[in-house]
Amino acid sequence: MSEHPFAPYIRILGKGQKGSRGLSHDEAYTAMKMILAEEVEPLQLGAFLMLMRVKEETPEEVAGAVKAIRETLKLPSQRPEVDLDWSSYAGKKRILPWFLLSTILLADHGVRIFMHGASGHTEGRLYTREILPQLGIPLATTLGQAAEQIEQSNFSYLDLEQLSPRLHEIIEMRPLLGLRSPVHTIARMLNPFSAPCMMQGIFHPSYRNTHQEAGQLLQQPHMAVIKGEGGEIERNPDLPVLVQSLHEGVLGEEEWPAMFDKRHTRSDALKVEELQQVWQGRLEDSYATAAIIGTAAITLFTLGKAANRSEAEEMASTLWQERNRDRL
Repeated sequence: MSEHPFAPYIRILGKGQKGSRGLSHDEAYTAMKMILAEEVEPLQLGAFLMLMRVKEETPEEVAGAVKAIRETLKLPSQRPEVDLDWSSYAGKKRILPWFLLSTILLADHGVRIFMHGASGHTEGRLYTREILPQLGIPLATTLGQAAEQIEQSNFSYLDLEQLSPRLHEIIEMRPLLGLRSPVHTIARMLNPFSAPCMMQGIFHPSYRNTHQEAGQLLQQPHMAVIKGEGGEIERNPDLPVLVQSLHEGVLGEEEWPAMFDKRHTRSDALKVEELQQVWQGRLEDSYATAAIIGTAAITLFTLGKAANRSEAEEMASTLWQERNRDRL
């Protein structure tokens, strides 16, 4: 029996403590092309994903895989001008997704945002796909529809299930494998509409550098990576946050201080209606307001709309005060 064409990529990752190594950019590209074309056996796919997960994905592997996936995306002939690519793959468990109000706030003030994410792969979490309709914001079902929504309202969300069905299948393997797969990292970097600015949220600090350097390899013009609350792109105002950036090929970082002297006590109950209540001003929540403003501030700074942290926070605060409270 001759060796399967995909076997060499598994061997590279799994050839023992001294013999194994990460994939090069081109190797990761070819391996992902085979995975997307379903030219691998299920046993091979599971082995490949878990071997990569154990050692953690490298920037070269992420960039190569992203390049392969982008070639399979069904983009509309008329592509919208998108300012900001925003990924939402973690879901929220302890705290409501206040970042959604940050993105709505920015969209209402002219920032054109494409958001993509996954849902349902981990029990006990709230996902963007479930929450947006409750806020009266329709979901897109194709990239073409997403383009139309961005033209109409500066915002659209498309789930990975429609964006890349094959990647969705792999993410859905988490209950079977017991671990998140490298696709969680890779999908965050897809940026289908080539937005010049990209925001990234991670949970494990070691992945900050992975995203930052993968963005550099992908020649992403502007990007910020933070350890976001729950793994989403959301500033926790109770804690300092390290903002690792990429601007025109140059890597940088800056620590933004906590917005409060003392940490807040949070309720375990997540009530989605509180998102609307805070937006409408019917519920006062200092943590929520700071999370919304703080997340928007990091984004405004990354977009180049503010020269420094103080200016960005002041701008975000002004936008929040001037929001249309009847919007939601």
